[in-house]
Amino acid sequence: MLRKIGVLGVAAAALALAACGSDSPTGTVSTATDRGTLVDDPPLRIASLNAADFASQLNSSSSGQQLLALAGTPACGVDFYYIKYWTVGAGSTPAPTEVSGALMVPTGSGAQCSGARPIVLYAHGTNTDASFNIADVTNPANTEGAMIAAVFAAQGYIVVAPNYAGYDISNLGYHPYLNAAQNADDMMDALTAARKALPSSFTPATTDSGALFVTGYSEGGYVAMATDKAMQAAGETVTATAPMSGPYALEAFGDAVFFGNVNIGSTVFAPLITTSYQKAYGNLYVQPSDLYTAQYAGGIESLLPSTTPLTTLFQQGSLPEAALFDSAPPSTGNSLLDAILAPPPNNPIADAGFGKPFLINDSYRIGYLEDALANPDGALPTPMAGVPLAASPENTLRQDFKLNDMRSWTPQMPMLLCGGDQDPTVYFSVNTETMAAFWSPLVAGGLISVLDLNATPGGPYAQLQGALQQTEAQLIATEGEATAVQSFHSTEAPFCAVAARGFFSHF
Repeated sequence: MLRKIGVLGVAAAALALAACGSDSPTGTVSTATDRGTLVDDPPLRIASLNAADFASQLNSSSSGQQLLALAGTPACGVDFYYIKYWTVGAGSTPAPTEVSGALMVPTGSGAQCSGARPIVLYAHGTNTDASFNIADVTNPANTEGAMIAAVFAAQGYIVVAPNYAGYDISNLGYHPYLNAAQNADDMMDALTAARKALPSSFTPATTDSGALFVTGYSEGGYVAMATDKAMQAAGETVTATAPMSGPYALEAFGDAVFFGNVNIGSTVFAPLITTSYQKAYGNLYVQPSDLYTAQYAGGIESLLPSTTPLTTLFQQGSLPEAALFDSAPPSTGNSLLDAILAPPPNNPIADAGFGKPFLINDSYRIGYLEDALANPDGALPTPMAGVPLAASPENTLRQDFKLNDMRSWTPQMPMLLCGGDQDPTVYFSVNTETMAAFWSPLVAGGLISVLDLNATPGGPYAQLQGALQQTEAQLIATEGEATAVQSFHSTEAPFCAVAARGFFSHF
């Protein structure tokens, strides 16, 4: 979630895709702003590859060869389209906003490459680049677009992937980060627009079979689950879902971080989350300095996403790279609270989240913790049966976490939850395992499957578990343990994606 999703180091530049524009003589531009409206019909085709060229270009680099070995030899070519459509922002009276995304259509003469094909609705992970466009696979930085093309589109799935409000052409001014209702609307509107675009693509014989699979990684794992929830509530059919390594149990995850188990990337996630919720609900603070230290409060609401690279923001002092909390917090006179406020012993990952200068005010953290102790989440600090949400949290950030926490519904269609319990960015135990405990009857009944890629290999995903663990061992040997740990969250992404594809193949 901290930076662009790394795909075993595979960069889209390795594909060297040729750009090409739509040449349809019957193109139209819609002036409507209704949700799901396709702006340009037909949409722009950014690039096109046949299966052989796709495989050849992946084979041209060692990182591409790794992805090829994991995803499999492309069975289909892929046409990459850039779609523009209308969705809504967030808040009590959300206004229409124009956004964009990708439509990837399999091509070729193979049976799985044309005719009626299933759709994968894909949600991408956290990105700090405001210009991010997942459709532009000619961009070397768009590794996630290359991954989903190789894993899904080149194996016969039509892929629809929004950029989200706040990115690329969107003028919303911020990203509604981890806002379940808006994120789900954006996904569903992208799907509506893409279905309208399919008949006017360069391969109109490739059609929607009606099978719909929803997946996504990291932030996208959360968005995928929120979308499944929203579509179920709307009575729309989802065949199966595979949320991957997402922060589903938001209240529990927020509590874990404030209790001192600071995750990698926390100083980036914090302004994304608080700006999102302040814009949507207006309840977090009167001014940013109520929550953030004076050094960072100014301009933090407009900081992310940004066209300025994240490393530059760190160098400029716009954000601390790791220090979320004070390494020498004041004494409160409450021995329990003082012990919680101190940096955790023997936990180098969490300990890196404490320092000077730091991002979150001491007073705000103390108030949050007092509420978490008085109104505990069922998962923390002492897990309760069924891991329920706090009944009546008073801290407004915890209220917003509760509102967007995924412990608020019961899935009716098959779901695979994939992640790894060594993930230092999105904690598997606090998120995936909390959801599994909350939905324990569905897990026991087989409707929900849980895959821990770090577990002892066994079962239908044993090969993927072994492959990830071998990859991690190689990274530790070549780059050192600290670097390998830092990159774990991005390293596991393609392994979960391939697991998701295998899961979808059963339906």
